[in-house]
Amino acid sequence: MTSFFIDPNIAKAKTIHTDFYTSSKYFVDAKEKIFAPSWQFIGDTGLVNENGSAYPFTLLEQYLDEPLLLVKDKEGALHCMSNVCTHRGNLVVYEACKLNQLRCKYHGRLFSLDGKFISMPEFKEVEDFPGQADNLHNLSLFQWGSLLFTSLQPVAPAAIFFKEMVDRVGWLPMDRLVYRADLSKDYHVKANWALYCENYLEGFHIPFVHAGLNAVLDFGEYTTEVFRYCNLQLGIGKKGDVCFNLPVDSPDYGKDVAAYYFWTFPNMMFNFYPWGLSLNIVQPLGINETKVSFLTYVFDESKLNTGAGSGLDTVELEDEEVVENVQKGIRSRFYTHGRYSPNREQGTHHFHSLIATFIQ
Repeated sequence: MTSFFIDPNIAKAKTIHTDFYTSSKYFVDAKEKIFAPSWQFIGDTGLVNENGSAYPFTLLEQYLDEPLLLVKDKEGALHCMSNVCTHRGNLVVYEACKLNQLRCKYHGRLFSLDGKFISMPEFKEVEDFPGQADNLHNLSLFQWGSLLFTSLQPVAPAAIFFKEMVDRVGWLPMDRLVYRADLSKDYHVKANWALYCENYLEGFHIPFVHAGLNAVLDFGEYTTEVFRYCNLQLGIGKKGDVCFNLPVDSPDYGKDVAAYYFWTFPNMMFNFYPWGLSLNIVQPLGINETKVSFLTYVFDESKLNTGAGSGLDTVELEDEEVVENVQKGIRSRFYTHGRYSPNREQGTHHFHSLIATFIQ
């Protein structure tokens, strides 16, 4: 078994061993050691617009494959819970609907909209019943504007995972974000999920891979800031390009910020542009197969297709070509580790350090 270690000194460190990208053991281990303890995006409040609305979904389908249920109860409170009946394991809700109570269609077990057990036919003789285990398991739910997140077994509260991002761009009108299905798209990448993430986490490749993006970003001013469970790449625009109108209390006030590229461990990318948010969710499907969902949320349509936030499909396809070739390369007998650029690859070093900590 490979022992993963990333030297905290980036100038001395080697990249993570290629076994992480090629071994089925680590792909499976990452489910419980990396993804289950982290926070995951589940959608937005528009999924349950009315009181009594219920929306069943599968968290990271084909990987974690956890059946969950988002409910807005009669008082308007949101709940995220297991969608598995505590009697015999049937799914409680099959499709999006509006309900007064949650009733399992298999044997009639009844739950309130917050998941608490109410009743069960033919169970009068059962001893020590009902108990806490007969309620639907409730999960932690974090809401930022209209965006919703949950965790199966959170290693830390959402406030810690998202703190630096919320603090930095909390002035944005997050409650005005409108999901645009017509501008959203899924991509299937023939590469390990982690290779896709680490490519995102450095702007080092921009001048070599993304000619269009490089034309609107000032690469010399491109910086990376590392935090506990997230990091930020700050994209500075060239003079005359579309940039944010920053509030005076922003630490970036006075800079021509064209994009905030936030990454949250392990698989979420929040790309903030003057028009809104391109939220990228990286979903593992196999050792060398990944689905990447580009979810578009807009708060200023007049700025769409301008500046750093334009041509996202082109940028994605350019990234896919590189990452898929890296997937081929890391299988080589002659490559197990690389080294980091201390000035350009802090984000990748941070990502590898977190993987090494979680996967042991």
